Amino acid sequence: MSEKRIATINRKTNETDIRLSLHIDGSGQCVVSTGVGFLDHMLRHIAVHGLFDLEIKAIGDLEIDAHHTVEDVAIVLGQAFDQALGDRKGIVRMGSASVPMDEALAFVAIDLSGRPYAVIAADWHTPSIGLLPTTLIPHFLESFAFNARLNLHARVEYGRDDHHQAEALFKALGRALDAATQVDERRSGVIPSTKGTL
Repeated sequence: MSEKRIATINRKTNETDIRLSLHIDGSGQCVVSTGVGFLDHMLRHIAVHGLFDLEIKAIGDLEIDAHHTVEDVAIVLGQAFDQALGDRKGIVRMGSASVPMDEALAFVAIDLSGRPYAVIAADWHTPSIGLLPTTLIPHFLESFAFNARLNLHARVEYGRDDHHQAEALFKALGRALDAATQVDERRSGVIPSTKGTL
């Protein structure tokens, strides 16, 4: 591959200050600090299981709650994938993964179509996992999908433990992203769309 698929984004608002770097063709190296421990744990799963090199430093208004930090990290991560993928020539484009975590099973399918959409189906048993409200998990995925300009379908098939459900979901996201972002040599220099653009 001649061009490195990397992105570095700095985004500062009155609510958050985020620095993020992404290398799609990495090895799963990850250094993440958002102030929301469980979010860090989930972001590491995306990187490790997607084999993306990822660095995130986020400072947010956690004295209010985790909402702005979680949302803005998702926005910046999505923007980084969009930027690193460029015109998306030669990519596989679609990917999916089913991942078990003890008693829980999650499924994620994505299409790097340039058409943002998200359908999230998951039932949670508790209001939060650590400092991360479970209501913010679908919001994170939706914000990520819209800013990455991808179609995301994610569901927790079943499970009893919210930690296990979330972990299976984010591992599946990492693996689905890895599959979809792969370069298919048969599509060298070609945008994988009948429209000719993504």
